[in-house]
Parts: sequence; C-alpha cells; structure tokens
Amino acid sequence: MQAYPPPPQPYPPQPYPPQYAAPPQPYPPQPPAAQQTMTWPPPQKKAPPSWMVGGGVALALLLVFGGIYYFMSRGDTTSASAAPRTAAASPDGKTAANPLQKSIEVTGLRFTTENQKPMVRFVVVNHSSVPISDLSGTVNLLAGTSRSDEDQIGSFNLNVDVLEANGSREMSAPLKTKLKAYEMPDWQNASAEVQITSPAP
Repeated sequence: MQAYPPPPQPYPPQPYPPQYAAPPQPYPPQPPAAQQTMTWPPPQKKAPPSWMVGGGVALALLLVFGGIYYFMSRGDTTSASAAPRTAAASPDGKTAANPLQKSIEVTGLRFTTENQKPMVRFVVVNHSSVPISDLSGTVNLLAGTSRSDEDQIGSFNLNVDVLEANGSREMSAPLKTKLKAYEMPDWQNASAEVQITSPAP
C-alpha cells in the first residue's frame, strides 16, 4: 500500500502591521474650572486709620455743640428783643398788664396811604360780655412768619369811644413807621400786639 505525504499545515495568523492599527482617540479638552466667586475664609476688610476715626468724632461733637450754642443764642436774642417792647409799653415800671388786654383783639390789618402818609385799617374786637367805653392804647405791629423771626413794622394809637359787648368796629389810624409803602409786608405776615392804657384797671 502506498503512503502519502501528510497534508501541508496552514500558516498561523499573522498580526496586523502596526501601521494599520486604529489611531488612538484624543480626549476632548476639559472646560476650565468655574471661577470661584467666594473664597473662604473671606478676606478681612482693612479698618480705617485712627486719625480718620478721631477726626470724624471731633467733627460730630463740633456740630452738636455748635447747634446747641446757636439755638441758645437765638433764644437769648429773642428774649432781649422782646424786653424793650415790654419796657416801652410800661414806662412806669409796672409789669401788670391791663386785664382788658385779654378781651381786646386787633385784626384785619390793611396798609394804605392817604395824602402820601401811611395809614392802617383794622378791626378792633371786644371779646368780653360787657361794653367798654373810652378805650385807648397802643398797637405795635410786627412782621414775621414765626415768633423767633419778627421785625418791627411800626405802631399806631387806638382810641374807641364805645365798643359794644361781643362787638367789633372797623377803624383806621395814622401809622408810625420808617418803612416805605413797597416795604410793607403782606397782611398774612403781620400781627398786632395791643397795650391798653385806658380805662385804668
């Protein structure tokens, strides 16, 4: 019997050449980390210099004491300006006012001129329940929006023969003043202080 040679063995599989290998995939670029808005611990704020703190305290004290001195000096000035009017109204040195002054009011002031002379028209009111005869006195006129800011306008004499109980009477009188007609204040800013001299209490 004839022997045959063994069949040829197949070649073992050969690996792919390196040049045919799949190229490595690069990693995508990572986004930059979010910027931190806060740091821990938070940064310490610098304290202002001591000279600035001392200057601020000194300025505050100066403003406080200056305001106190200003208002106190205004009060003294107002009291001093009111004293001459009181002394002029009471030349005999008596401080007691006529009790009729609580019942007599002068209002409705209007400034006019007659024969180029200043005049004042007004209404005198009797707030008491009894008639008053031979009423006379002096009326000082003041201009100002507040009691601490008043200026003297002038004065006039008040003379009424009879003023009925709870009655009123419109009158006019010459005005003693150093102001010109155009310098007179509006009626809203004018007030009257009455000093009764007759009838005697």
